[in-house]
Amino acid sequence: MSLKLKKNIRLTLSYVMLVILAVAALYPALWILLSSLRPGKSLYSKTFIPETFTLEHYRQLFTDNTLLFQNWWLNTFKIAIFSMILGVFLTLLTSYAVSRFRFKTRKTTMSVLLVLGMFPGFMSMIAIYLLLKEFDLLDTHMALVLVYAAGAPLGGTLIAKGFLDTIPRSLDEAARIDGASNFGIFWRVILPLSRPMITYMALTQFVGPWVDFIFARLILRTKDKWTVAVGLYDMVNSNQNTNFTTFAAGAVLISIPIMILFGFLQKLLVDGLTAGASKG
Repeated sequence: MSLKLKKNIRLTLSYVMLVILAVAALYPALWILLSSLRPGKSLYSKTFIPETFTLEHYRQLFTDNTLLFQNWWLNTFKIAIFSMILGVFLTLLTSYAVSRFRFKTRKTTMSVLLVLGMFPGFMSMIAIYLLLKEFDLLDTHMALVLVYAAGAPLGGTLIAKGFLDTIPRSLDEAARIDGASNFGIFWRVILPLSRPMITYMALTQFVGPWVDFIFARLILRTKDKWTVAVGLYDMVNSNQNTNFTTFAAGAVLISIPIMILFGFLQKLLVDGLTAGASKG
């Protein structure tokens, strides 16, 4: 077999694999979108593309007083925004400390962050639940914001540190000569140069609370305080509830903000990922 033929076979197999992966990724999303436009309540259909289209399910989300979809959406947006702001700030402070300062427990701190980041978050849910109960924070949005933000440094510190290591220390020294404090250097020098990394961390920290179900379901008990994920689950969690097409419409609506953010900030997101991968 000639070298050219082997190359063509490998190339063909690569394209076939890419097509299979693309279909596997796009089919569920397209199926949900078409289901949200299908008349009736059943998610089952004889045809993939509906014979007729309707926007009734989208209208129902905002007109049915029993669904409270608008409240759920606003609750989720509020929790995601505050978690993103606080989580990004904490992650940047932590990564700035391990990147710029040399202290005795520096390596130990990074190792602990790396190890803790490997464990799934739901392992600590019972302990967090009991802790929040002691502070009388159950069934509050503040509890979710604090937990989401506090967990942000575990997953983002080492990535952000890799980015901060690429910023020349000479800038810190020049600012310190001008009389800037450590926090002044962080605020006036590091943050303006870290826009790609901040974008990456903000997106990941926003998406997590936006789509989380398990922890929100554990903490929030009152229906008008639910997030979108918990509310949508309630639509189809029993045999009596058959609002599958309305559920699909809600799933489409909660995906729109994330798609818009990724679309507009894609370049900065890629820059943040590649720069944060640098070894420091």
